[in-house]
Amino acid sequence: MGFELGTDGPGAIVVGVDGSPTSMRAAAYAAGLARRQRTHLIAVYARTTPTTLLTIADHSGLAVNAVIEAQDELERQLRAEINGWGADSEVIARQGDPLTVLAEVAKETRADALIVGSSAGFGHRIAGSLAIRLVRYGKWPVTVVP
Repeated sequence: MGFELGTDGPGAIVVGVDGSPTSMRAAAYAAGLARRQRTHLIAVYARTTPTTLLTIADHSGLAVNAVIEAQDELERQLRAEINGWGADSEVIARQGDPLTVLAEVAKETRADALIVGSSAGFGHRIAGSLAIRLVRYGKWPVTVVP
C-alpha cells in the first residue's frame, strides 16, 4: 500500500482560541499534543465584527474603535502565549464567524483534528455551542476541552 495524502505522517492540529479560559486550556492541550506527535499546531482566532446595534448607536466611532483595539491586543497576547509553548506553531487571525473561520483553516491546512474549549456562554443554548456545530459539520475529529 502506498502513501496516501493526509493519512501518513504528522499533519496539523487546529485549535480555536478567543482568549477565554477554556480556549486557553484547549490551546495548552493542543500544544502538548502537537509536541508529542511532532505535528504542526495552528491556533485560530476568529475576530468578530462589532454588532450592528453598536455601530448604529456609536456616532463617534469610539466604541467600535475600542472593540477593534481590544481584539488587536488579544491577538498580540495570543501570539506571544502560543508561540512561547515550544510546539511548531502559528497563529492565524481572520475576520468572521468562528465556525466558518475554523472550518476554512482546517480545510486549507488539511487538519487532522480540531480542538476547542467548552462553551461557557448562554447563547450556546440557543444556537448550539461551537463544538456541537463543528461535530455536526462532520469533517474532522473534534476534541472539547473543559
